[in-house]
Amino acid sequence: MSPVAPRAAQPARSPGAPPRPSHYLGVADLSADAIVDLLDLALDLKRGDADPKLPNKTAALVFQKPSLRTRVSFEVAMVQLGGHAVYLSPAEIQLGQREGVPDAARVLSRYVDAIIARVFLHSDVASLAAHASVPVINALSDREHPCQILADLLTLYEHHGALRGLKLAYVGDGNNVAHSLALAATRLGIELRIASPDGYEPDPTILEQAARDGSGSVELFRDPRQAVHGVDAVYTDAWYSMGQESEAELRAPVFRRYQVNQELVAQAAPDALVMHCLPAHRNQEITDDVLDGPQSVVYDQAENRLHAQKALLVRLLGQG
Repeated sequence: MSPVAPRAAQPARSPGAPPRPSHYLGVADLSADAIVDLLDLALDLKRGDADPKLPNKTAALVFQKPSLRTRVSFEVAMVQLGGHAVYLSPAEIQLGQREGVPDAARVLSRYVDAIIARVFLHSDVASLAAHASVPVINALSDREHPCQILADLLTLYEHHGALRGLKLAYVGDGNNVAHSLALAATRLGIELRIASPDGYEPDPTILEQAARDGSGSVELFRDPRQAVHGVDAVYTDAWYSMGQESEAELRAPVFRRYQVNQELVAQAAPDALVMHCLPAHRNQEITDDVLDGPQSVVYDQAENRLHAQKALLVRLLGQG
């Protein structure tokens, strides 16, 4: 399944360039036009057809949670754009404990051109944005994972050549990834089906917000087989997030029938993509043979974090 280089069949754009966002705290901060613009720029960057630069720009990476993909992709993105990244570990800044969030935001704004925050509570990244005088990017919070979803959309765009009309099933915990997927799907004309156990559905306020946006749809299922029937892509994530390790044994029997395995994938379209944002708990939410199989695009997703985030940084920092 070689990626294509799409340019058409996207949601219709409004005349002129989309407005430049001041922050990216969640998918709703970007219009459909702005998302498509970012995806096109990301593809140009990936193919080497564009070479925007952010010389002497510096981003602070404020992390309460450790990460492989998020940290490396943002640091490499800044370096490749001609800028710099400064990583602040949980122990160094102790956001909200040693240093209050408003003070951290004001101080960092005197030093850097952007703040990239990976936090536990969405209220912390929202407070950073409220008190910073530079763009703030949500690199993950308990509410959303919006940078991951840009990479996911880029992956779907590459492989399918269009987003409008796609059928996507998300199977598992109704977490921050599910929230951002729901908000993106309705904006871009995607039919999203979410299969979650009772009590583990996405936040209803997020679903209500998604229902007000655009022409796509979000439908909830209990039966994962019904959710994936005939879809173009099957997406899953860990059954428990970082900080929820104490719930692992409790959740395992609840989520067992939501495992993405060969039997479940067989209910989807024959050429359906298999997606996972990583890290994966192998042979829990997804089996080895599916994760490493020919329909898997999980490493495309991981790579596309770099390209999508480069595009986002270029747009936020006023270049290109």
